[in-house]
Amino acid sequence: MAADYVVETGKALPLGATLTGRGVNFSLFSRHAEEVTIVLFENAEKNSPYKIIKLDSEKNKSGDIWHCHVNGITEGNCYLYKVNGPYIPEEGLRFNPHKSLIDPYAKALTSLSEWNIGASLGYDPSDPAIDLSFSQKDNLDNQPRCIVVNDDFDWQGDRPLNYPLRFSILYETHIKGLTAHPDSGIEHKGTYQGVIEKIPFFKDLGITSLEFLPLQEFNDKEFPRLNTRTGEWLVNYWGYSTAAFFAPKGSYSSDSSPGGQVREFKTMVRELHKAGLEVILDIVFNHTAEGNEMGPTFSFRGLDNQIYYILNENRRYYQNYSGCGNTMNCNHPVVRQFIIDCLHYWVSEMHVDGFRFDLGSILGRDQQGRLMENPPTLELIAEDPVLSHTKIIAEAWDAGGAYQVGWFPGGRWAEWNDRYRDDVRLYWRQDPGQTRHLATRISGSSDLYLRDGRKPFHSINFITSHDGFTLQDMVSYNHKHNEDNGEENRDGSDNNCSCNNGEEGVTIDMMIKQTRKRLLKNYITTMMISLGTPMILGGDEMGRTQGGNNNAYCQDNKISWYDWSLLEKNKGLYRFVKEIIAFRLRHHGFMRPEFYTGRNGNYNAIPDITWFDALGKTPEWDTIGYCMALRMDGSRAEILADKDDNDFFIMFNAGSKRTLFSVCTPLAGKRWVRSVDTALPSPEDILLPGTEKDLAYPDRYTVQARSMVILISKQHDS
Repeated sequence: MAADYVVETGKALPLGATLTGRGVNFSLFSRHAEEVTIVLFENAEKNSPYKIIKLDSEKNKSGDIWHCHVNGITEGNCYLYKVNGPYIPEEGLRFNPHKSLIDPYAKALTSLSEWNIGASLGYDPSDPAIDLSFSQKDNLDNQPRCIVVNDDFDWQGDRPLNYPLRFSILYETHIKGLTAHPDSGIEHKGTYQGVIEKIPFFKDLGITSLEFLPLQEFNDKEFPRLNTRTGEWLVNYWGYSTAAFFAPKGSYSSDSSPGGQVREFKTMVRELHKAGLEVILDIVFNHTAEGNEMGPTFSFRGLDNQIYYILNENRRYYQNYSGCGNTMNCNHPVVRQFIIDCLHYWVSEMHVDGFRFDLGSILGRDQQGRLMENPPTLELIAEDPVLSHTKIIAEAWDAGGAYQVGWFPGGRWAEWNDRYRDDVRLYWRQDPGQTRHLATRISGSSDLYLRDGRKPFHSINFITSHDGFTLQDMVSYNHKHNEDNGEENRDGSDNNCSCNNGEEGVTIDMMIKQTRKRLLKNYITTMMISLGTPMILGGDEMGRTQGGNNNAYCQDNKISWYDWSLLEKNKGLYRFVKEIIAFRLRHHGFMRPEFYTGRNGNYNAIPDITWFDALGKTPEWDTIGYCMALRMDGSRAEILADKDDNDFFIMFNAGSKRTLFSVCTPLAGKRWVRSVDTALPSPEDILLPGTEKDLAYPDRYTVQARSMVILISKQHDS
C-alpha cells in the first residue's frame, strides 16, 4: 500500500466514497461518534496491504459529517470504517472501535462467502453480561470490504421505461432461482447475465415488468441451521435481510472483478429496457441484517445505533415491528434522507423503474413506533420529483400489527392487495358466500381504493407471490409441507385458502389432474380480466411446484429454482397463460383507469358493467351460489382507456356441476363469439384473434364445472 497518499480535508457531500479524478472523497454520518478511522485496502484480496487514516474532528468534520479526500485512490480499491464513541447499551449507544464497519452508502462489497458474523459481535458472548459486555476482538480480516466504484457506464441512451401501472403486467421472480436449475438452458446460471439470456422467454410470455426479490447485498449464510432431512446447511435465499442498500449482490454477478456486479447489473437493466421490459426492485427498508441486541455490529449499529433504529423504552432493546429483530427508524430525518438518497441512486444511476417496499407500513411509524396519519417519509417518496414517474408499491402491513390495505398514506402509492388474493382463492375453492366478493375484486376493489381518490390500477392484483404456495401447489395441497426448513413445519402460514382437489400432492388420478388444470387457468384468467395491475409469480406460467413448501425462504436448491423442463411438460398451460396476457393487453377495457359506475355511458344505452345470475337475471347476492356472469361495455374504453374495445360477456362457474347460462342479447348488428373456455383442452381453451367460434345457440352457453368462459362481441358478417 502506498505510504505517501495525501489526505486532504474533503467535502461533507455527497455521502459515501466518490471518485473525483484525483482520488476519492470519503464522507460518513455519525452524530455521536468521538473518533472515525478509515481503513484503506490496496485491493479486494483478503490479505491485501492496508493503510489507516484517522480523521481530525476539527478539520475533517462538518456538523455530523466526517469526511476527507485521499489522493491516488482509484476504482477497485477497498475500504472500511472504525468508529469510536460511548458504549452504553442501556442508553442505545453501541460504538466499538474494534469492529470494522461497512459504509451505508457503499456501492459494492467484496465477497460475503467467508463472512464470519460471529467476529462482528460488539459484545463478548462468553461474558455473563452478554450484550452489556464489550468485545475487544478485532474483526478486520473477517469483514467484507466496501469497493470504490466508478459510476461511468455506456447506457447507450437508456432511460427508465416507466410504463403506466394500468398498462403493466408484473412478473415477480428471484434473480438466482430464475436460471440456476441445470435445465435452464443458459450459460450464466443464477446471475444478472442469466436474466439477459432469458429475455426471449419474457418477450414470448408477454409480461411488461420484472419485479425482482431483494438483490441489495445480503449475507446468504446467516442461518446456522441444518435441513434435518438432507443434512445440508440452510441459507437466506430470499434476501430479506439487507447488509448494504446501495450495493447489488455480488454473488448474482458472473463478473467477479471488483465492482463487476455493478457493471453487470447495469448491463442487465439496459438490455431489459431495450427489450421493452421494466425493472422493479423489492427493497427492504424496514430492518437490517444486524438483528436485535444479540446481533452483529457491522454498519448502522456501530455508526449511530439510536438514530438508525427504533429502540425500546429500555434503550438496550429494539422495537421489532419487522419480525426480524430490529426496526429502521424511517421517520428520523437522517434515515429519511438515507432512504431518499438510496432510491435516487437506484433510479438515477442504475435506471430502475420502480420499487416494492417490503413491510411498507414500517415506513409510516414514528420514532416511538406509532403509526402516523401523515408520515413524512411516505409523503416525501410519493412527492419526490426524481421519483415522480417511478412505480412505488407498498406491502401495506408489517409484523407489528399494522394493516393498511386500502388506507396506505402518501397519495399515489399502489399496494399489494391481499384481499384480492384471498377472495379470488376462496371463490374458486368453493367457499360459500364468496361470489359477491369476487365481483368486488374483479371491479377493481372500489371498496378499498375509491374512498381516498385512488384508481383501480393502485390495486396490485395477485393470486400467488414468493411468500406462500405456488399456483400449482395451491391446487395440489391442503396443508403446507415445510419440513425441509428445519423448523418442524411450524414456519409458514397455515391460512393458504388452498385445496388439493382430492389428493395431497402429486397424483395419477386423471380427474383430479384435469380439475387442477382448469383451476390454474381460472386463476390467471380472473386476474387478467380484473381492473387493477396484475402480478404473476414467476414459474406459475409453467406449473412450477415447491412440493408444498409455502415458505421456501431458506431453500437455495431445486425446491425454489425454476424447472425449465416444465415448459414442455406443461406447454398447454404455458400457451394459455401467454395468450391470456396478450388478450388483456389487446383489450383496453380491462385496463380502464376509472372504476365502473354501473351507469350508462355517453354513447350507449347499456351500463358500463352489468351483473347477472346464471338465468340472466339481476343477482340476489346472498343466494347466488357459485354461478355469476357480467357484461362489460367496451365502448367506454374510447373515453376511459384510450381505445375502443369489444363488449364482453364473462361467465363464472366455481360449482361442481355444469350449468346452462342465459346469455344476454348483444348490441344491434353484433353477435357473441367464444374466445376463452377454460374447460376445453389446448388450443381450444383460448382462441387467437380472428379464430373465435360462433355459439351453437346465441342466447345460451353451457359452462362446465370449475371453469369460466369469455365471449366477445363481433360485427355480424355482411
